[in-house]
Amino acid sequence: MTDLTKSIGNYVVDLDGNTYLDVYCQISSLPLGYNSRALIDAASSPEMIQMLVNRPALGVQPPGLWAKTLEDAFMAVAPKGLTQVFTAMCGSCSNETAYKAAFMFHQRKKRGASSATEEDFTSCMRNAKPGSPDLAIMSFEGGFHGRLFGSLTTTHTKALHKLDIPAFSSWVHSPFPRLKYPLDKHQAENDKEEARCLAVAEEKMKNATTPIAALIVEPIQSEGGDNHASPRFFQGLRDLTKKHDILMIVDEVQTGVGPTGNFWGHEAWNLTSPPDIVTFSKKFLAAGWFHRPELRPDTSYRNFNTWLGDPVRALQAKTVLHEIQSKDLIKNVAETGAYTKNELHGIENKYPSLISAVRGRGTFLAFDLPTTEERDAFVTTLRSLGVNTGGCGARSVRLRPMLVFQKKHADVFLDAVDKAASKH
Repeated sequence: MTDLTKSIGNYVVDLDGNTYLDVYCQISSLPLGYNSRALIDAASSPEMIQMLVNRPALGVQPPGLWAKTLEDAFMAVAPKGLTQVFTAMCGSCSNETAYKAAFMFHQRKKRGASSATEEDFTSCMRNAKPGSPDLAIMSFEGGFHGRLFGSLTTTHTKALHKLDIPAFSSWVHSPFPRLKYPLDKHQAENDKEEARCLAVAEEKMKNATTPIAALIVEPIQSEGGDNHASPRFFQGLRDLTKKHDILMIVDEVQTGVGPTGNFWGHEAWNLTSPPDIVTFSKKFLAAGWFHRPELRPDTSYRNFNTWLGDPVRALQAKTVLHEIQSKDLIKNVAETGAYTKNELHGIENKYPSLISAVRGRGTFLAFDLPTTEERDAFVTTLRSLGVNTGGCGARSVRLRPMLVFQKKHADVFLDAVDKAASKH
């Protein structure tokens, strides 16, 4: 448990008074560190107080400045080609409502100029066809997209997430590349692995018994073990979605807003055409998704809930964006990340039987231990040395620091990793 009154910047303090360098960052969600002065100032503004006291139902009765807030907070950094934004409550909500938009768009294309029929309206109330069609979202082994019903069906990390919860059993999932490290020594093998995964994905697209409306993928599979793929793989995936008329959803809940050294992780792919939807949350301190205009619902109240996000979170996101731009935090992430990764490679070379597969972009970094048990013990040792971090996948230790994480903080982390390795 955290003593938020004493925590500051990159450091978190527990209730016993112990101070830790926090590179876990509230599960990758604190962009500016604890007790950010910029966010404290924003929280005391009349605009913020007004939104806190009078939380509006944004889909029915938005405040007068809502459109400008959307422009200032989100549209200023909208991914290329995506000119609309839908705000939501959390990462899972972002993906769930994106799935709904994909299904509605799919059915609208299928109907063409025709309108929904009376049979469509009556049958959907019985959860029956044609109003409730059989449609699917395609996902990848090792992916994590949330813990609600649709997002949980597309999540394939821990069994504990999914146990006892009904799933959409006809939704297909496909293998995600498992690359070997170091990359420069396994180029041919990794190329073959990515080609295999693309071939399987296309087979599943062609042979799916339930029509696939959209595919969802993370730039880096985060909860699943910091699994990476090359830009070529994602380019191939985009080409397949275009070929088979499937929407491409990029889940940037963890990778978005700077931690990879780009504002959006998928910017590194150089796609032939932009994704159709990009979802976000975490470091934006707000949630939602960007999309093309065609994905707007054809009538109101179809993708809807009372609050549709929260203007307070949008105001926080606006402050985060200002700090990123005014303090050049993306550059800081790129430089600090390159330094940290290089030093981790040195530790990897020093303890080759313990630490392996150092990988990542920006400060979105990870490395592996031989077993789950050794990984868990290593994380515990790091905590005893004053560094708070976490694991992911079966054997990985991950870094998810703030955007204000600098070389001096990296040195504290690296020293702890070296000492922990010597103890194991």
